[in-house]
Amino acid sequence: MAYVAVSGGEEAIAASLELLSEGLSDPAANVASARIAAALPELIDQVMGESSLYEPSLAALALRQGGGSVEEAVFLLRAFRSTLERPYTSRIIETGNMRVKRRISAAFKDILGGQILGVTRDYSHRLLDFRLDGEEQASDSASPAAPAPVPAVPAPAPAPAVSAPAAEAPQGFPNLPKVAASLRAQGLLTPPPPDDTPPRDITMEPLSFPAGRDVRLQILARGMTQAVMALGYAALRGFGPAHPTVGELRYGTLDVLVDHPFEAGDEEDAYYVGALAVTEVESLFSVEREEQEAASADDTHELSFAIGYGLVYGRAESKAIAMSILDHCLTLGDETFPTQDEEFVLYHVDSIEATGFISHLKLPHYVTFQSKLNSVRRTRHDADVPGAAFAREERTDGSQEASHATAV
Repeated sequence: MAYVAVSGGEEAIAASLELLSEGLSDPAANVASARIAAALPELIDQVMGESSLYEPSLAALALRQGGGSVEEAVFLLRAFRSTLERPYTSRIIETGNMRVKRRISAAFKDILGGQILGVTRDYSHRLLDFRLDGEEQASDSASPAAPAPVPAVPAPAPAPAVSAPAAEAPQGFPNLPKVAASLRAQGLLTPPPPDDTPPRDITMEPLSFPAGRDVRLQILARGMTQAVMALGYAALRGFGPAHPTVGELRYGTLDVLVDHPFEAGDEEDAYYVGALAVTEVESLFSVEREEQEAASADDTHELSFAIGYGLVYGRAESKAIAMSILDHCLTLGDETFPTQDEEFVLYHVDSIEATGFISHLKLPHYVTFQSKLNSVRRTRHDADVPGAAFAREERTDGSQEASHATAV
Protein backbone atom coordinates (compact mmCIF):
# COMPACT_ATOMS: atom_id res chain seq x y z
CA MET A 1 0.00 0.00 0.00
CA ALA A 2 1.38 3.39 -0.98
CA TYR A 3 0.34 6.87 0.06
CA VAL A 4 0.88 10.20 -1.70
CA ALA A 5 -0.04 13.79 -0.91
CA VAL A 6 -3.42 14.93 -2.21
CA SER A 7 -2.00 17.88 -4.11
CA GLY A 8 0.91 20.28 -4.17
CA GLY A 9 3.82 20.21 -1.78
CA GLU A 10 6.62 19.61 -4.32
CA GLU A 11 8.64 22.61 -3.17
CA ALA A 12 8.35 21.64 0.50
CA ILE A 13 9.37 18.06 -0.28
CA ALA A 14 12.36 19.24 -2.32
CA ALA A 15 13.44 21.54 0.52
CA SER A 16 13.08 18.72 3.03
CA LEU A 17 15.22 16.37 0.93
CA GLU A 18 17.84 19.07 0.54
CA LEU A 19 18.02 19.52 4.30
CA LEU A 20 18.32 15.77 4.73
CA SER A 21 21.19 15.64 2.25
CA GLU A 22 22.96 18.50 4.03
CA GLY A 23 22.62 16.72 7.37
CA LEU A 24 24.08 13.48 5.99
CA SER A 25 27.04 15.31 4.46
CA ASP A 26 27.81 17.32 7.60
CA PRO A 27 31.46 16.54 8.51
CA ALA A 28 30.56 16.51 12.21
CA ALA A 29 28.07 13.69 11.61
CA ASN A 30 30.02 11.82 8.96
CA VAL A 31 30.92 8.34 10.23
CA ALA A 32 32.48 5.75 7.96
CA SER A 33 30.29 2.72 7.32
CA ALA A 34 33.13 0.43 8.39
CA ARG A 35 33.22 2.10 11.81
CA ILE A 36 29.45 1.69 12.18
CA ALA A 37 29.72 -2.00 11.38
CA ALA A 38 32.58 -2.47 13.85
CA ALA A 39 31.03 -0.44 16.68
CA LEU A 40 27.39 -1.58 16.39
CA PRO A 41 27.44 -5.25 15.32
CA GLU A 42 24.14 -6.19 16.94
CA LEU A 43 22.37 -3.26 15.31
CA ILE A 44 23.82 -4.42 12.00
CA ASP A 45 22.45 -7.91 12.72
CA GLN A 46 18.97 -6.50 13.34
CA VAL A 47 18.94 -4.52 10.10
CA MET A 48 20.18 -7.48 8.07
CA GLY A 49 17.68 -9.83 9.68
CA GLU A 50 14.69 -7.57 9.06
CA SER A 51 15.87 -6.88 5.51
CA SER A 52 16.41 -10.53 4.45
CA LEU A 53 19.83 -9.52 3.13
CA TYR A 54 23.07 -10.68 4.73
CA GLU A 55 25.68 -8.04 3.99
CA PRO A 56 27.12 -6.07 6.95
CA SER A 57 28.69 -3.34 4.84
CA LEU A 58 25.41 -2.50 3.10
CA ALA A 59 23.53 -2.63 6.41
CA ALA A 60 26.02 -0.14 7.86
CA LEU A 61 25.59 2.10 4.81
CA ALA A 62 21.80 1.94 5.15
CA LEU A 63 22.03 2.86 8.85
CA ARG A 64 24.30 5.77 8.00
CA GLN A 65 21.97 6.99 5.26
CA GLY A 66 18.94 6.50 7.50
CA GLY A 67 20.49 8.49 10.32
CA GLY A 68 20.44 5.49 12.64
CA SER A 69 16.75 4.67 12.12
CA VAL A 70 16.38 0.90 11.98
CA GLU A 71 13.06 1.15 10.15
CA GLU A 72 14.54 3.45 7.50
CA ALA A 73 17.64 1.29 7.12
CA VAL A 74 15.49 -1.81 6.65
CA PHE A 75 13.38 0.03 4.09
CA LEU A 76 16.50 1.02 2.13
CA LEU A 77 18.03 -2.45 2.28
CA ARG A 78 14.84 -4.27 1.31
CA ALA A 79 14.39 -1.90 -1.62
CA PHE A 80 17.98 -2.56 -2.67
CA ARG A 81 17.53 -6.33 -2.29
CA SER A 82 14.51 -6.23 -4.59
CA THR A 83 16.79 -5.05 -7.43
CA LEU A 84 19.22 -7.95 -7.13
CA GLU A 85 19.24 -11.10 -9.18
CA ARG A 86 19.23 -14.48 -7.50
CA PRO A 87 21.64 -16.60 -9.55
CA TYR A 88 22.08 -19.40 -7.01
CA THR A 89 20.16 -21.32 -4.39
CA SER A 90 22.19 -22.84 -1.58
CA ARG A 91 21.97 -26.42 -0.50
CA ILE A 92 20.02 -27.21 2.66
CA ILE A 93 22.10 -25.97 5.59
CA GLU A 94 22.36 -28.36 8.52
CA THR A 95 22.63 -26.28 11.70
CA GLY A 96 24.16 -29.28 13.44
CA ASN A 97 27.32 -28.43 11.48
CA MET A 98 27.57 -24.98 13.05
CA ARG A 99 31.02 -23.88 14.21
CA VAL A 100 29.84 -22.86 17.64
CA LYS A 101 31.04 -19.67 19.33
CA ARG A 102 28.43 -19.67 22.07
CA ARG A 103 26.20 -22.45 23.33
CA ILE A 104 24.09 -22.74 26.45
CA SER A 105 21.24 -24.93 27.65
CA ALA A 106 18.70 -24.00 30.29
CA ALA A 107 17.34 -27.55 30.26
CA PHE A 108 20.54 -29.38 31.24
CA LYS A 109 23.58 -28.37 33.27
CA ASP A 110 25.88 -30.95 31.69
CA ILE A 111 25.49 -31.46 27.97
CA LEU A 112 27.67 -33.33 25.53
CA GLY A 113 30.43 -30.98 24.40
CA GLY A 114 29.87 -28.62 27.33
CA GLN A 115 28.26 -25.24 27.62
CA ILE A 116 30.11 -22.30 26.07
CA LEU A 117 29.34 -18.87 27.47
CA GLY A 118 31.25 -17.07 24.75
CA VAL A 119 30.65 -13.34 24.50
CA THR A 120 27.58 -12.28 26.49
CA ARG A 121 26.28 -9.42 28.61
CA ASP A 122 24.13 -11.74 30.70
CA TYR A 123 26.50 -11.57 33.65
CA SER A 124 27.69 -7.98 33.36
CA HIS A 125 26.63 -4.90 35.30
CA ARG A 126 24.48 -2.56 33.22
CA LEU A 127 26.53 0.55 33.90
CA LEU A 128 27.76 3.10 31.40
CA ASP A 129 31.46 2.71 30.69
CA PHE A 130 32.70 6.24 30.06
CA ARG A 131 36.16 4.92 29.25
CA LEU A 132 34.84 3.89 25.84
CA ASP A 133 34.00 7.51 25.03
CA GLY A 134 37.49 8.59 26.08
CA GLU A 135 39.08 5.92 23.89
CA GLU A 136 37.08 7.06 20.90
CA GLN A 137 38.09 10.68 21.37
CA ALA A 138 41.74 9.68 21.70
CA SER A 139 41.50 7.60 18.53
CA ASP A 140 39.91 10.47 16.61
CA SER A 141 42.59 12.94 17.70
CA ALA A 142 45.40 10.53 16.88
CA SER A 143 44.32 9.72 13.35
CA PRO A 144 41.92 12.26 11.88
CA ALA A 145 40.25 11.13 8.71
CA ALA A 146 38.82 13.27 5.96
CA PRO A 147 35.05 12.90 5.64
CA ALA A 148 33.85 10.96 2.63
CA PRO A 149 30.77 11.99 0.65
CA VAL A 150 27.61 10.03 1.43
CA PRO A 151 25.83 8.55 -1.61
CA ALA A 152 22.10 9.12 -1.92
CA VAL A 153 21.41 5.41 -2.35
CA PRO A 154 23.51 2.29 -1.76
CA ALA A 155 25.63 1.47 -4.76
CA PRO A 156 24.70 -1.87 -6.41
CA ALA A 157 26.96 -4.73 -5.41
CA PRO A 158 27.89 -7.44 -7.90
CA ALA A 159 26.67 -10.96 -7.36
CA PRO A 160 29.08 -12.99 -5.19
CA ALA A 161 31.72 -14.83 -7.11
CA VAL A 162 31.40 -18.59 -6.82
CA SER A 163 35.00 -19.64 -6.98
CA ALA A 164 36.04 -21.26 -3.70
CA PRO A 165 35.29 -24.96 -3.32
CA ALA A 166 33.60 -26.19 -0.16
CA ALA A 167 36.84 -27.66 1.13
CA GLU A 168 38.25 -24.16 1.58
CA ALA A 169 35.61 -23.05 4.11
CA PRO A 170 37.15 -21.34 7.17
CA GLN A 171 37.70 -23.44 10.28
CA GLY A 172 38.57 -22.75 13.91
CA PHE A 173 35.35 -23.36 15.88
CA PRO A 174 34.01 -26.77 16.87
CA ASN A 175 30.98 -28.66 15.57
CA LEU A 176 28.94 -29.78 18.57
CA PRO A 177 26.00 -32.20 18.85
CA LYS A 178 22.52 -30.86 19.42
CA VAL A 179 20.85 -31.23 22.81
CA ALA A 180 17.56 -32.25 21.19
CA ALA A 181 19.25 -35.18 19.49
CA SER A 182 19.59 -37.02 22.80
CA LEU A 183 15.89 -36.47 23.61
CA ARG A 184 14.91 -37.59 20.13
CA ALA A 185 16.98 -40.76 20.51
CA GLN A 186 15.05 -41.56 23.71
CA GLY A 187 11.70 -41.07 21.97
CA LEU A 188 10.81 -38.09 24.15
CA LEU A 189 10.12 -35.64 21.34
CA THR A 190 6.85 -35.42 19.43
CA PRO A 191 7.84 -35.39 15.75
CA PRO A 192 6.27 -32.72 13.55
CA PRO A 193 3.88 -33.90 10.84
CA PRO A 194 5.70 -34.87 7.63
CA ASP A 195 5.73 -32.19 4.95
CA ASP A 196 7.63 -32.57 1.67
CA THR A 197 6.27 -29.36 0.14
CA PRO A 198 9.10 -27.17 -1.22
CA PRO A 199 9.47 -24.07 0.97
CA ARG A 200 8.07 -20.79 -0.33
CA ASP A 201 10.21 -17.65 -0.54
CA ILE A 202 8.31 -14.92 1.27
CA THR A 203 10.60 -12.24 -0.18
CA MET A 204 9.29 -13.15 -3.65
CA GLU A 205 5.67 -14.15 -2.93
CA PRO A 206 2.88 -12.32 -1.06
CA LEU A 207 1.73 -13.65 2.29
CA SER A 208 -1.45 -15.75 2.17
CA PHE A 209 -3.38 -17.83 4.68
CA PRO A 210 -3.34 -20.50 5.87
CA ALA A 211 0.44 -20.22 6.00
CA GLY A 212 2.75 -23.24 6.22
CA ARG A 213 5.34 -23.53 8.93
CA ASP A 214 8.08 -22.56 6.45
CA VAL A 215 6.29 -19.26 5.78
CA ARG A 216 5.64 -18.62 9.45
CA LEU A 217 9.29 -19.15 10.36
CA GLN A 218 10.47 -16.83 7.58
CA ILE A 219 8.08 -14.07 8.63
CA LEU A 220 9.11 -14.39 12.28
CA ALA A 221 12.82 -14.49 11.41
CA ARG A 222 12.68 -11.16 9.60
CA GLY A 223 10.01 -9.69 11.83
CA MET A 224 10.51 -6.53 13.84
CA THR A 225 12.63 -7.58 16.80
CA GLN A 226 10.63 -5.65 19.35
CA ALA A 227 7.31 -6.94 18.00
CA VAL A 228 8.42 -10.58 18.03
CA MET A 229 9.68 -10.18 21.58
CA ALA A 230 6.49 -8.44 22.70
CA LEU A 231 4.24 -11.21 21.37
CA GLY A 232 6.52 -13.90 22.75
CA TYR A 233 6.37 -12.18 26.12
CA ALA A 234 2.58 -12.00 25.88
CA ALA A 235 2.45 -15.74 25.26
CA LEU A 236 4.51 -16.35 28.40
CA ARG A 237 2.19 -14.19 30.49
CA GLY A 238 -0.94 -16.20 29.78
CA PHE A 239 -1.90 -15.41 26.19
CA GLY A 240 -0.34 -18.60 24.87
CA PRO A 241 1.00 -22.02 25.90
CA ALA A 242 2.82 -22.94 29.08
CA HIS A 243 6.26 -21.64 29.99
CA PRO A 244 8.94 -23.37 27.84
CA THR A 245 12.47 -24.38 28.69
CA VAL A 246 15.32 -23.38 26.39
CA GLY A 247 16.68 -26.75 25.38
CA GLU A 248 19.56 -25.15 23.54
CA LEU A 249 20.67 -21.75 22.38
CA ARG A 250 23.62 -21.60 20.03
CA TYR A 251 25.33 -18.78 18.19
CA GLY A 252 27.90 -19.37 15.48
CA THR A 253 28.53 -19.46 11.75
CA LEU A 254 27.02 -21.66 9.05
CA ASP A 255 28.62 -22.35 5.70
CA VAL A 256 26.59 -21.61 2.58
CA LEU A 257 27.22 -23.94 -0.35
CA VAL A 258 25.81 -23.79 -3.85
CA ASP A 259 25.90 -26.43 -6.55
CA HIS A 260 27.87 -25.96 -9.73
CA PRO A 261 25.38 -24.66 -12.32
CA PHE A 262 26.40 -27.34 -14.83
CA GLU A 263 27.74 -30.20 -12.70
CA ALA A 264 25.41 -30.37 -9.71
CA GLY A 265 25.06 -33.60 -7.83
CA ASP A 266 28.29 -34.73 -6.21
CA GLU A 267 29.66 -33.27 -2.97
CA GLU A 268 32.81 -32.06 -4.70
CA ASP A 269 30.70 -30.01 -7.09
CA ALA A 270 29.51 -27.75 -4.25
CA TYR A 271 31.11 -24.34 -3.89
CA TYR A 272 31.57 -22.36 -0.70
CA VAL A 273 30.22 -18.81 -1.13
CA GLY A 274 30.36 -17.52 2.42
CA ALA A 275 29.21 -18.00 5.99
CA LEU A 276 26.23 -16.73 7.97
CA ALA A 277 26.42 -15.75 11.64
CA VAL A 278 23.17 -16.93 13.24
CA THR A 279 21.52 -17.59 16.59
CA GLU A 280 19.49 -20.79 16.86
CA VAL A 281 17.09 -21.73 19.66
CA GLU A 282 15.17 -24.92 20.31
CA SER A 283 12.66 -24.51 23.16
CA LEU A 284 10.98 -27.49 24.82
CA PHE A 285 7.25 -27.57 25.60
CA SER A 286 5.53 -30.33 27.56
CA VAL A 287 2.66 -31.77 25.52
CA GLU A 288 0.38 -34.78 25.66
CA ARG A 289 1.08 -37.49 23.13
CA GLU A 290 -1.71 -37.69 20.60
CA GLU A 291 -1.19 -41.30 19.55
CA GLN A 292 -3.85 -43.67 20.77
CA GLU A 293 -1.28 -46.13 22.07
CA ALA A 294 -0.08 -43.46 24.52
CA ALA A 295 -3.25 -43.98 26.62
CA SER A 296 -2.69 -46.36 29.49
CA ALA A 297 -5.16 -48.50 31.42
CA ASP A 298 -5.98 -45.72 33.90
CA ASP A 299 -6.97 -43.44 31.01
CA THR A 300 -4.03 -41.06 31.51
CA HIS A 301 -1.78 -39.88 28.73
CA GLU A 302 1.96 -39.92 28.40
CA LEU A 303 3.76 -36.64 28.16
CA SER A 304 6.43 -35.75 25.65
CA PHE A 305 8.16 -32.61 24.41
CA ALA A 306 7.45 -30.48 21.38
CA ILE A 307 10.09 -28.16 19.97
CA GLY A 308 9.58 -24.49 19.23
CA TYR A 309 12.19 -23.29 16.75
CA GLY A 310 13.93 -19.96 16.23
CA LEU A 311 16.73 -19.03 13.84
CA VAL A 312 17.78 -15.41 13.20
CA TYR A 313 20.69 -13.48 11.77
CA GLY A 314 23.55 -12.62 14.08
CA ARG A 315 23.42 -12.11 17.85
CA ALA A 316 19.70 -11.70 18.48
CA GLU A 317 19.21 -14.19 21.30
CA SER A 318 16.04 -12.74 22.84
CA LYS A 319 14.39 -12.53 19.43
CA ALA A 320 15.33 -16.13 18.65
CA ILE A 321 13.83 -17.33 21.96
CA ALA A 322 10.64 -15.33 21.37
CA MET A 323 10.49 -16.70 17.82
CA SER A 324 10.66 -20.27 19.15
CA ILE A 325 7.73 -19.50 21.49
CA LEU A 326 5.61 -18.07 18.67
CA ASP A 327 6.52 -20.99 16.42
CA HIS A 328 4.96 -23.36 18.95
CA CYS A 329 1.99 -21.04 19.47
CA LEU A 330 1.20 -20.93 15.76
CA THR A 331 1.62 -24.69 15.47
CA LEU A 332 -1.09 -25.14 18.11
CA GLY A 333 -3.31 -22.66 16.25
CA ASP A 334 -5.94 -22.04 18.93
CA GLU A 335 -7.30 -18.68 17.77
CA THR A 336 -8.87 -17.93 21.14
CA PHE A 337 -5.36 -16.73 22.00
CA PRO A 338 -4.08 -13.83 19.84
CA THR A 339 -0.55 -15.26 19.92
CA GLN A 340 -1.87 -18.43 18.26
CA ASP A 341 -3.72 -16.60 15.48
CA GLU A 342 -1.32 -16.67 12.54
CA GLU A 343 -2.93 -13.73 10.74
CA PHE A 344 -2.71 -11.57 13.87
CA VAL A 345 0.91 -12.52 14.54
CA LEU A 346 2.37 -12.58 11.03
CA TYR A 347 0.83 -9.31 9.88
CA HIS A 348 1.83 -7.39 12.98
CA VAL A 349 5.51 -8.30 13.34
CA ASP A 350 6.62 -6.84 10.00
CA SER A 351 8.42 -3.55 10.56
CA ILE A 352 7.80 -2.15 7.09
CA GLU A 353 4.08 -2.88 7.16
CA ALA A 354 3.73 -1.38 10.64
CA THR A 355 5.87 1.69 9.98
CA GLY A 356 4.26 2.40 6.63
CA PHE A 357 0.69 2.11 7.81
CA ILE A 358 1.20 4.15 10.96
CA SER A 359 3.35 6.77 9.24
CA HIS A 360 0.72 7.39 6.56
CA LEU A 361 -1.40 9.04 9.25
CA LYS A 362 0.91 12.06 8.97
CA LEU A 363 -0.08 12.59 5.34
CA PRO A 364 -3.00 14.83 4.32
CA HIS A 365 -6.48 13.46 5.07
CA TYR A 366 -8.40 16.64 4.46
CA VAL A 367 -11.24 15.25 2.36
CA THR A 368 -11.93 12.21 4.53
CA PHE A 369 -11.85 14.23 7.75
CA GLN A 370 -14.18 16.83 6.30
CA SER A 371 -16.66 14.05 5.64
CA LYS A 372 -16.33 12.84 9.24
CA LEU A 373 -16.70 16.40 10.51
CA ASN A 374 -19.89 16.92 8.54
CA SER A 375 -21.26 13.67 9.94
CA VAL A 376 -20.57 14.84 13.49
CA ARG A 377 -22.22 18.20 12.82
CA ARG A 378 -25.36 16.53 11.52
CA THR A 379 -25.75 14.66 14.83
CA ARG A 380 -25.91 17.91 16.79
CA HIS A 381 -29.20 19.54 17.75
CA ASP A 382 -29.79 23.26 18.13
CA ALA A 383 -31.67 22.89 21.41
CA ASP A 384 -29.20 21.01 23.58
CA VAL A 385 -25.78 21.59 22.06
CA PRO A 386 -23.96 24.90 22.62
CA GLY A 387 -22.43 26.25 19.48
CA ALA A 388 -24.95 24.57 17.18
CA ALA A 389 -25.46 27.82 15.30
CA PHE A 390 -21.82 27.74 14.28
CA ALA A 391 -22.18 24.08 13.31
CA ARG A 392 -25.02 24.97 10.95
CA GLU A 393 -22.79 27.22 8.92
CA GLU A 394 -21.93 25.34 5.77
CA ARG A 395 -18.33 25.59 4.65
CA THR A 396 -18.09 25.96 0.91
CA ASP A 397 -14.35 25.39 0.73
CA GLY A 398 -14.00 22.48 3.18
CA SER A 399 -12.76 20.07 0.55
CA GLN A 400 -10.35 22.63 -0.82
CA GLU A 401 -8.22 22.97 2.32
CA ALA A 402 -4.53 22.96 1.53
CA SER A 403 -1.40 22.82 3.56
CA HIS A 404 1.47 25.14 2.80
CA ALA A 405 4.20 23.08 4.43
CA THR A 406 7.63 24.59 4.75
CA ALA A 407 10.81 22.73 5.54
CA VAL A 408 12.80 24.40 8.28
